[in-house]
Amino acid sequence: MILSKKTRYAIVALSRLAKEYGNGPIQIRDISSIEKIPQSFLENILLDLRKMGILGSQLGKSGGYYLLRKPEEVNLADIIDHFEGTLSLLYCVSEKSYRPCEFCKDESTCQIRKVFSEIHEKTYSILKNATLQSLLQH
Repeated sequence: MILSKKTRYAIVALSRLAKEYGNGPIQIRDISSIEKIPQSFLENILLDLRKMGILGSQLGKSGGYYLLRKPEEVNLADIIDHFEGTLSLLYCVSEKSYRPCEFCKDESTCQIRKVFSEIHEKTYSILKNATLQSLLQH
Protein backbone atom coordinates (compact mmCIF):
# COMPACT_ATOMS: atom_id res chain seq x y z
CA MET A 1 0.00 0.00 0.00
CA ILE A 2 1.25 3.47 -0.83
CA LEU A 3 -0.07 6.28 1.32
CA SER A 4 -2.21 8.89 -0.37
CA LYS A 5 -1.14 12.52 -0.44
CA LYS A 6 -3.98 13.26 1.96
CA THR A 7 -2.60 10.84 4.55
CA ARG A 8 0.97 12.08 4.12
CA TYR A 9 -0.16 15.70 4.42
CA ALA A 10 -2.13 14.80 7.56
CA ILE A 11 0.97 13.28 9.15
CA VAL A 12 3.15 16.25 8.14
CA ALA A 13 0.58 18.77 9.48
CA LEU A 14 0.23 16.82 12.72
CA SER A 15 4.01 16.74 13.08
CA ARG A 16 4.10 20.54 12.72
CA LEU A 17 1.36 20.89 15.35
CA ALA A 18 3.26 18.49 17.62
CA LYS A 19 6.39 20.67 17.32
CA GLU A 20 4.30 23.64 18.44
CA TYR A 21 2.38 21.71 21.13
CA GLY A 22 1.55 23.93 24.07
CA ASN A 23 2.25 27.18 22.18
CA GLY A 24 -1.36 27.91 21.26
CA PRO A 25 -3.21 27.62 17.95
CA ILE A 26 -1.35 27.61 14.64
CA GLN A 27 -3.02 29.20 11.63
CA ILE A 28 -3.69 27.11 8.55
CA ARG A 29 -1.76 29.49 6.32
CA ASP A 30 1.32 29.10 8.54
CA ILE A 31 1.18 25.29 8.44
CA SER A 32 0.56 25.44 4.70
CA SER A 33 3.47 27.78 4.08
CA ILE A 34 6.01 26.05 6.35
CA GLU A 35 5.13 22.50 5.26
CA LYS A 36 4.38 23.26 1.58
CA ILE A 37 0.84 21.82 1.73
CA PRO A 38 -1.84 23.43 -0.49
CA GLN A 39 -4.02 25.44 1.90
CA SER A 40 -7.38 24.38 0.44
CA PHE A 41 -6.36 20.72 0.75
CA LEU A 42 -5.05 21.28 4.27
CA GLU A 43 -8.31 22.85 5.45
CA ASN A 44 -10.23 19.64 4.72
CA ILE A 45 -7.58 17.48 6.35
CA LEU A 46 -7.56 19.56 9.53
CA LEU A 47 -11.36 19.51 9.70
CA ASP A 48 -11.23 15.73 9.42
CA LEU A 49 -8.68 15.53 12.24
CA ARG A 50 -10.87 17.82 14.33
CA LYS A 51 -13.86 15.51 13.80
CA MET A 52 -11.64 12.61 14.91
CA GLY A 53 -11.02 14.42 18.20
CA ILE A 54 -7.30 14.89 17.60
CA LEU A 55 -7.37 18.63 16.95
CA GLY A 56 -9.15 21.58 18.46
CA SER A 57 -9.67 24.89 16.74
CA GLN A 58 -10.03 28.49 17.79
CA LEU A 59 -11.65 31.23 15.73
CA GLY A 60 -10.43 34.78 15.43
CA LYS A 61 -7.29 36.71 14.64
CA SER A 62 -5.12 34.56 16.92
CA GLY A 63 -7.04 31.43 16.04
CA GLY A 64 -6.01 28.26 14.33
CA TYR A 65 -5.59 24.57 15.11
CA TYR A 66 -3.91 22.83 18.03
CA LEU A 67 -3.48 19.28 19.29
CA LEU A 68 -6.08 18.18 21.83
CA ARG A 69 -3.90 15.24 22.84
CA LYS A 70 -0.25 15.12 23.80
CA PRO A 71 2.06 14.18 20.89
CA GLU A 72 2.81 10.83 22.55
CA GLU A 73 -0.93 10.00 22.53
CA VAL A 74 -1.43 10.35 18.76
CA ASN A 75 -0.29 7.30 16.79
CA LEU A 76 0.16 6.75 13.07
CA ALA A 77 -2.03 3.62 12.96
CA ASP A 78 -5.14 5.66 13.79
CA ILE A 79 -4.29 8.37 11.27
CA ILE A 80 -3.50 5.98 8.42
CA ASP A 81 -6.48 3.76 9.20
CA HIS A 82 -8.79 6.79 9.14
CA PHE A 83 -7.56 8.31 5.89
CA GLU A 84 -6.76 5.10 4.01
CA GLY A 85 -9.69 3.06 5.31
CA THR A 86 -7.54 0.12 6.34
CA LEU A 87 -3.97 -0.93 7.00
CA SER A 88 -4.55 -4.34 5.43
CA LEU A 89 -3.15 -5.36 2.07
CA LEU A 90 -5.93 -7.93 1.52
CA TYR A 91 -9.63 -7.55 2.22
CA CYS A 92 -9.77 -10.97 3.87
CA VAL A 93 -7.50 -9.78 6.72
CA SER A 94 -9.09 -6.34 7.17
CA GLU A 95 -11.25 -5.59 10.20
CA LYS A 96 -12.98 -2.58 8.67
CA SER A 97 -13.15 -3.63 5.02
CA TYR A 98 -13.41 -7.40 5.32
CA ARG A 99 -14.58 -9.33 2.28
CA PRO A 100 -14.21 -13.05 1.71
CA CYS A 101 -11.34 -13.90 -0.58
CA GLU A 102 -12.48 -14.82 -4.07
CA PHE A 103 -9.49 -17.15 -4.59
CA CYS A 104 -9.48 -18.98 -1.29
CA LYS A 105 -11.49 -22.12 -0.66
CA ASP A 106 -10.89 -22.12 3.12
CA GLU A 107 -9.63 -18.99 4.90
CA SER A 108 -8.59 -20.94 7.99
CA THR A 109 -6.04 -22.97 6.00
CA CYS A 110 -5.02 -20.38 3.40
CA GLN A 111 -1.27 -19.81 3.66
CA ILE A 112 -1.43 -16.56 1.68
CA ARG A 113 -3.99 -15.15 4.11
CA LYS A 114 -1.88 -16.32 7.04
CA VAL A 115 1.20 -14.46 5.78
CA PHE A 116 -0.72 -11.27 5.02
CA SER A 117 -2.46 -11.44 8.38
CA GLU A 118 0.96 -11.57 10.05
CA ILE A 119 2.14 -8.62 7.93
CA HIS A 120 -0.97 -6.69 8.98
CA GLU A 121 -0.46 -7.45 12.68
CA LYS A 122 3.21 -6.43 12.63
CA THR A 123 2.53 -3.29 10.59
CA TYR A 124 -0.31 -2.31 12.91
CA SER A 125 1.88 -2.86 15.97
CA ILE A 126 4.70 -0.73 14.58
CA LEU A 127 2.35 2.09 13.53
CA LYS A 128 0.44 1.97 16.83
CA ASN A 129 3.74 2.54 18.65
CA ALA A 130 4.83 5.27 16.23
CA THR A 131 3.51 8.48 17.76
CA LEU A 132 3.89 12.13 16.83
CA GLN A 133 6.38 12.35 19.68
CA SER A 134 8.49 9.55 18.22
CA LEU A 135 8.46 11.31 14.84
CA LEU A 136 9.84 14.46 16.50
CA GLN A 137 12.63 12.46 18.10
CA HIS A 138 13.92 11.01 14.82
